[in-house]
Amino acid sequence: MIRRTGLPVRSLRARITVLATVLAAIVSVVLLWLAWTLVGDAVAAVPDLPPGTLVRVDGNQVEATVLAEHLKDAARQRVLVAGSIAFCFVVAAAGVLAWTLTSRVLRPLREITDTAQRLSVESMGERIGALSTRDELAELAHTFDAMLDRLQAAFEAQRHFVANASHELRTPLAVIRTELDVTLSDEQADEPELRRMAGVVRDATERAEQLVGSLLLLARTDGAGLVLSEPVDLAAVASSAWSAVKTEAEGRGLRAEFHLPPALTTGDSALLERVAGNLLENAVRHNVDGGWLDVATEQGPRRVTLRVRSSGPLIDPATVSELFEPFRRAGVARTARSGAGLGLSIVRAAVQAHGGVVTAEPVVGGGLSVTVHLPPSP
Repeated sequence: MIRRTGLPVRSLRARITVLATVLAAIVSVVLLWLAWTLVGDAVAAVPDLPPGTLVRVDGNQVEATVLAEHLKDAARQRVLVAGSIAFCFVVAAAGVLAWTLTSRVLRPLREITDTAQRLSVESMGERIGALSTRDELAELAHTFDAMLDRLQAAFEAQRHFVANASHELRTPLAVIRTELDVTLSDEQADEPELRRMAGVVRDATERAEQLVGSLLLLARTDGAGLVLSEPVDLAAVASSAWSAVKTEAEGRGLRAEFHLPPALTTGDSALLERVAGNLLENAVRHNVDGGWLDVATEQGPRRVTLRVRSSGPLIDPATVSELFEPFRRAGVARTARSGAGLGLSIVRAAVQAHGGVVTAEPVVGGGLSVTVHLPPSP
């Protein structure tokens, strides 16, 4: 909604018209003064007759000096009258032309203003579109449409994120409430039953806590700059992250291979360790029993690489890019009850904060390969 201040509105069209009219008036006054001066100088340049010389005008004898002064005053008077009439016409024409032309010139700006006033969260899809002109206003309209595209994408992403976050948080809260209601309604509940209920509530609470922690980490990382920047070896980071999931991987009979030559980059070591940790957690938890995973680093002249490949169910290549969106998982088979669907979202946000890129592609026969490219350490 546009806020009105109560002050009179001074439109740009009116200001341009007034400015053009004032400039035309100033120029006309200068030209009139020059014409008046030139006429006076021209009359004064006529040779003077000897004093006392009489000149016959319409049958009357008139002294030459008197006639010269009369002609000079008459010429100046005619220039002044004609110039004043021309001045009025020029100023009026300048005002009318300026008012008319500015209406055509500022029409695209009025379209931009009308579009901006009609916009709301519900009508964010409206755009100005291409203009007939190819000037600064057309460029402004194009920039405005591009800004609206970004705002619409941000609003939709925020709405989708909030909806999914609410859904994910509702699940553990519903479990907690159901367990409490069922147990409290059972007057004969004994200690084992209460312990079972407490265990279920604790698991649901841990899930909600993990989800909230992931949301906070994603909010701090997404679009934020790096607070700490120091040399980091991706090989060491991957080794440290593997130690946290090694026991789970061995319990599922996964075969792990590592190719970890030094790969030095610069950034926040905690965030990069979270990147490697999320990739390895996904590779273990979304794998199949008795499957495999491969972790490799590479040092290049222009970038360093961390690649995590793992076996798993088949993934549609068309849906791979969606894995980096919050709360997106590649089908039921890759959905882990202990996960919140934020792992790759955090990976993407952290990698982008370091000036890198992350890509993913399905593995032939089933599984996923995720590759992180980061700038090398100087």
